[in-house]
Amino acid sequence: MKFVDFLEKKEKIAVVGLGYVGMPLLAHLSKYFRTIGFDISRKRIDELKNGIDTTNELKKEDFIENGIEFSSSPSSIKEAGLIIIAVPTPVDKHKLPDLSPVVQATKLVAENLKKGAVVVYESTVYPTTTEEICVPIIERITGFKHCRDFFAGYSPERINPGDKIHTVDKITKIVSGCDKNTALFLAAIYGKINSSNIHIAENIKTAEAAKVIENTQRDLNIALMNELSMIFEKLNIDTKSVLDAAKTKWNFLPFEPGLVGGHCIGVDPYYLTYKAQELGYHPEIILAGRRINDSMGEYIAKQTVKKIIESGRVVLGSKILVLGITFKENIGDIRNSKIVDVIKELKEFGLNVDIYDPLADKKEVNRLYSLAVKTKEELQKHYECVILAVKHGEFVENRDEIVGFVEKNGVLIDIKAVFDKNSIRKDVIYWRP
Repeated sequence: MKFVDFLEKKEKIAVVGLGYVGMPLLAHLSKYFRTIGFDISRKRIDELKNGIDTTNELKKEDFIENGIEFSSSPSSIKEAGLIIIAVPTPVDKHKLPDLSPVVQATKLVAENLKKGAVVVYESTVYPTTTEEICVPIIERITGFKHCRDFFAGYSPERINPGDKIHTVDKITKIVSGCDKNTALFLAAIYGKINSSNIHIAENIKTAEAAKVIENTQRDLNIALMNELSMIFEKLNIDTKSVLDAAKTKWNFLPFEPGLVGGHCIGVDPYYLTYKAQELGYHPEIILAGRRINDSMGEYIAKQTVKKIIESGRVVLGSKILVLGITFKENIGDIRNSKIVDVIKELKEFGLNVDIYDPLADKKEVNRLYSLAVKTKEELQKHYECVILAVKHGEFVENRDEIVGFVEKNGVLIDIKAVFDKNSIRKDVIYWRP
């Protein structure tokens, strides 16, 4: 494939998977190239055709007039000379990589792949996945020879849901290919949308590894903060005050304790550790960090119960208000939300939990977690305990209202350290990790 053919719109680019990663990428590509947006969900395609992006990553004007051909018909992929696969890569209940979305997408693409096309993966995978799992599937289905009849590449996604600053057109994009020409071709394609801010990786598995360690590094740093917060709790030291002091050193990394959820940080390390164990190496530090972060929901729930007891209340039947159920602030994404761990643990203690989140889709929360999200009008006036779980703008701007939900001698749990602890009402028991 020649870059000029795409630039002159003789060839098309197809993006397979139009979620948080695929759709923003497609929107930017469509400004310069002829594009096809494919998703197996007919509902998703119909919404996008009508200018509706339920992920709230894009506005109607970002994509509706860009000439994108939206389709849920696999045959539409046959028209593309470049196919970018951007589907989820979760873990299963045993914390093992679930490659089934990538495998199914690969089969679908292979069944509709024209000779000479380039197939690029953006999904987070462990090193060697593209060449050892995906490429053989394409070769088997098509009868094509890799790097002769079709060409594979890997360009890790770096989408940060809800982040309007580090968008795909403003970040460095890593690209890699099965050979030098493929890598240079992809550098030209992606470089068109981000002013050639490109890093060409040595090979495909290097690019795969670069992606998976980005979030592993963040996961470990947060795990360290979480473990420190547990130690400081026993020492009766306020963790935020310690961090505020430590941050005055020029090279201190400003990580904070908290719940690690979402589709990346809490998932990606398991892809790397799985591959390491397959090769006979048992990773210790990475898995230790995962254990700490996965245990934080239970830890926060138990600390909440201790504070309720401290307030002189009976735990069984106490009413708690949890503010926020999305995995991070100012977005509606509830995938792998660790707030759910806190809620389920509290319910096991016999507490009655109300949930309010202005951004979460109530039906989706019920479908995924069997939990009910209340409207603001349905909330009680006062609760024995309020947990500020997510730093949504609405909550930050209405701190006084949140404290107002806490009844006299009640408990306020501030997971995100939003409040100034010295300004809280004296009749409120305040705690933060």
